[in-house]
Amino acid sequence: MASINCKGNLIDLITPRVMGILNLTPDSFYEGSRFTNADAVLAQAEKMLDEGADFIDVGAYSSRPGATDISVDEELSRLLPVVEVLVENFPEVLLSVDTFRAKVAEEAIGAGAAMINDISAGLLDNQMLPTVAALQVPYVMMHMKGSPQTMKNLAQYNDLVKEVIYYLSERIAAARALGINDLIIDPGFGFAKTIAHNFELLDNAERLQMLDVPVLIGVSRKSMIYKTLNVPAAEALNGTTVLNTIALQKGASILRVHDVKPAVEAVRLVQALSQSEKGTAAI
Repeated sequence: MASINCKGNLIDLITPRVMGILNLTPDSFYEGSRFTNADAVLAQAEKMLDEGADFIDVGAYSSRPGATDISVDEELSRLLPVVEVLVENFPEVLLSVDTFRAKVAEEAIGAGAAMINDISAGLLDNQMLPTVAALQVPYVMMHMKGSPQTMKNLAQYNDLVKEVIYYLSERIAAARALGINDLIIDPGFGFAKTIAHNFELLDNAERLQMLDVPVLIGVSRKSMIYKTLNVPAAEALNGTTVLNTIALQKGASILRVHDVKPAVEAVRLVQALSQSEKGTAAI
């Protein structure tokens, strides 16, 4: 649980890490995260790396509620040139690829990416888990119901937290059975969940620790923040930092964010607080 193997390097997750979001889609919910030409992609990647990003998550398929479905070929045509140019310009970069398609995952890893971030935990493509097992790369498995096109109508639970934990435990077991070693779970804020569900999930996020794998939290600029505060997504950074801080205190190992520097600062401050508490306990 304390580390993952990325391209032969062990990445320690005892200290929480930051994953910067780089969207290659024209319709992602936050306009400030969309990058559709090589110069802009390189500039943003350099900025995130300079600010302390440990990973960069590249996505070419918009998974916002009701997003337009695109073909595998279109996803690949958006994604692969960017993976190649990023690896060429930043050879040490650890790229996570946000996809639920096995073919996209395989080709992206072949082009130099380091890990796969799958919103469906292998349920939207039955070849995804075998493919990740063969590639032996870290794999992020998220909780979701349905697909981006249908999930908004599926936000119904008898016991939200219990159902999310059960779902993720079943997906962990399926992945382990195929020999996938480096697993990370994501409870899926905003995916088949209402705003009230999202806050309930965050309030109980420490319960995810029972699954004994690292937890990725992605609340950056999402509707649970901007709708609650009645501001546009462009003005949701302060709210994002507040909720990221809470997520860290509840055990998050990775923060997936649009804004790297504030997240890195949140990690440092929460770590300093934790060390202070340990020192006080030792006296």
